[in-house]
Amino acid sequence: MFPIHRPRRLRSNPQLRRMVCENVLTTQDLIYPLFAVPGTSIAKEVVSMPGVYQLSIDKIVEEAKEVYDLGIPAIILFGIPEDKDAEATGAWHDCGIVQKAASAVKQAVPDLIVIADTCLCEYTNHGHCGYLELGDLTGRVLNDPTLELLKKTAVAQANAGVDIIAPSGMMDGFVQAIRAALDEAGFEGIPILSYAAKYASAYYGPFRDAAESTPQFGDRRTYQMDPGNAREALKEIQLDIAEGADMLMVKPALAYMDIIWRVKEATNLPVAAYNVSGEYSMIKAAALNGWVDEQRVVLETLTSFKRAGADLILTYHAKDAARWLAKGHF
Repeated sequence: MFPIHRPRRLRSNPQLRRMVCENVLTTQDLIYPLFAVPGTSIAKEVVSMPGVYQLSIDKIVEEAKEVYDLGIPAIILFGIPEDKDAEATGAWHDCGIVQKAASAVKQAVPDLIVIADTCLCEYTNHGHCGYLELGDLTGRVLNDPTLELLKKTAVAQANAGVDIIAPSGMMDGFVQAIRAALDEAGFEGIPILSYAAKYASAYYGPFRDAAESTPQFGDRRTYQMDPGNAREALKEIQLDIAEGADMLMVKPALAYMDIIWRVKEATNLPVAAYNVSGEYSMIKAAALNGWVDEQRVVLETLTSFKRAGADLILTYHAKDAARWLAKGHF
C-alpha cells in the first residue's frame, strides 16, 4: 500500500514551505564584529578574510551607521592598540581603542547595541589572554591576577558606553569577578554575554591576523577547551550561570552545533553562536573560486545555527546576509 503520509504535500510551493518552516533566519538574529585601530581614514583589508577590514574610529562609525541602516541590531568591538605590554594597558585604559570606538559609535548611532569583547590577548605583548608567570614560555596564564585586569577592563568599557560586556578569555571565575566589579561601579544594569564554551580551535587562524593576537609562544590550550569535550561545555555554562551570566556563547559554531544544541537544552538563557573567522574564510575562498553559491551557502549555514538552538549569531557575513534577507532571497 502506498503510504498515507506524503511529506511532499507541504513542500509543493514557496508560500506553503514558508508557512511550515521551523526555523527562520532574520536580520535581528545577527551581530557584526568590527576591528578598531588607531589613526584616521584607515580601512585595511584582512588578507585572510576578504571583505573584512581593520578600521580607524571614523571608519568604524561609518560602518556602524551602515549596519544599523541594514537592520542589524548589534556590533561587537575588538581593538588593536598602538602599543602592547605585559599589563594589557590598552584593554583597560580609559583611552583604550575599544573605549574610544564605543563612545564614538554610541554618540553617532545611540540605538545600535555595542558589545565589547572583554579580553586581553590583543593588548599583551605575548598574545596570551592574561598575566604569565615570569619566564614561563608555555602559555599558562595566571588565573586570579588576570581577573583583576578583566575587572578593570569591563568597568572601563562600561564607562565608555558599552551596552554588553562579553568576556572571552575563559578564565575560571571571570563572570563572577566582572559582575562584582560592574555592580560596584554602578553598572548593575549592564548584561554579561559570556564566552562560556570557547574551544581551542584551528578555526581562529584568520581572526588572529585581523586582531594581531597570535601568541608569541605556546598556545591557549591551558584555558580554552579541548575540541573533544562536550560534557565539559555543560559544566562551564553551569558555572557561568551560577556566577551571573545573562547570555551564553558557543565558539566556534560550525563544527560545534552539537554543543549549541546541548547548551540550549540545558538553559533558558539566550544562546549565541560565533560563526568564526575560519568558517567565514572557507566559504569566501570557495565562493571566490566559483566552487559554491555564496549566498545560498551562507544563509543555509546561518539557518543551521538557529536550528541547532542559537538565538544570536555573531558573523562576518552579517551585512551580506541582511541584504539578501531584505530582498527575500531565502
